[in-house]
Amino acid sequence: MSQQTAQPAPKPDPKGKKAPKAKKAKRVRQPKVSQSSVLFDVPGPKARRRNLIGGILAGLAIAYVLWLVLRLLYEREQITWDKWTPFANLGIIRSLGEALGLTLLAAVVSIACALVFGAVFAAGRLSDHRWLRWPSIAIVEFFRAIPLVLLIIFLFIAYGNVTERFGALVIALTLYNGSVLAEIFRAGILAVPRGQGEAGYAIGLRKSGVMIRILVPQAISTMLPAIISQCVVALKDTALGLVISAPDVVSVARRIAINPQYDNILAVGLVLAAIFIAINYGLSRLAGWLEARQRRKGRAVVQVTNIPDAGMGGAATG
Repeated sequence: MSQQTAQPAPKPDPKGKKAPKAKKAKRVRQPKVSQSSVLFDVPGPKARRRNLIGGILAGLAIAYVLWLVLRLLYEREQITWDKWTPFANLGIIRSLGEALGLTLLAAVVSIACALVFGAVFAAGRLSDHRWLRWPSIAIVEFFRAIPLVLLIIFLFIAYGNVTERFGALVIALTLYNGSVLAEIFRAGILAVPRGQGEAGYAIGLRKSGVMIRILVPQAISTMLPAIISQCVVALKDTALGLVISAPDVVSVARRIAINPQYDNILAVGLVLAAIFIAINYGLSRLAGWLEARQRRKGRAVVQVTNIPDAGMGGAATG
């Protein structure tokens, strides 16, 4: 922004001479106002010097702590090359690959069953009949509130002889993620403009017809990013199968780590972290791309974070 200082107009010369041209007003430059300068004071030379010194000292402190940690790990022989040699063994690689396949299978099966569970109880929650709506609300709220790890242990103790470890893990994941998906479905259907449903009733459709032909098809596109995000949560929650020694990749990796022949907890942990980060990062990027695509089209998007307690994975997944 700029301000112009007012200059008095030149007086006419009585002898007919031309009046001198008025001098151009000087522009007074104002300092640029940015969002950061509005919220915070712009640091001066002394403040910048102090910030630089503080940053250098903090960096040195962090480097010193890292050096202490690495030295401790080296003294305990946790970062030596021998700790990584098991991952060059074909038998161990095959075991990890089979366990990773079972982990992905548990996640896929539980998500598929959870989609059905969520659709059924979301319809129940949206029903006009109390005898159908209230039991649906009770079931959804119960399985959303109970910690997932406790649910896994209970199912294994109570029905483990029937379901075995893999079945107990899948059923627990289905019940928890299905209750979360029920809320996502309900939020997605309620996000469709009311006029869409009213138009369906106006042409003579019943509620089931309005739901199936109008509301659900429009809601699916808005719910898709949230559903993929819940898939990420379900995949991470498969690690809770460790408490019942389910045949997933975490349990197999744990057996390798505690083997006295290897004793490589750090190396196993880093390998597991790399596997889960790679898979979950890919799914998260897919969900982000779908969400951005929906927003570019001007469509509302249902977010898991807007649903209370959604995506928390019980007490254990945080």
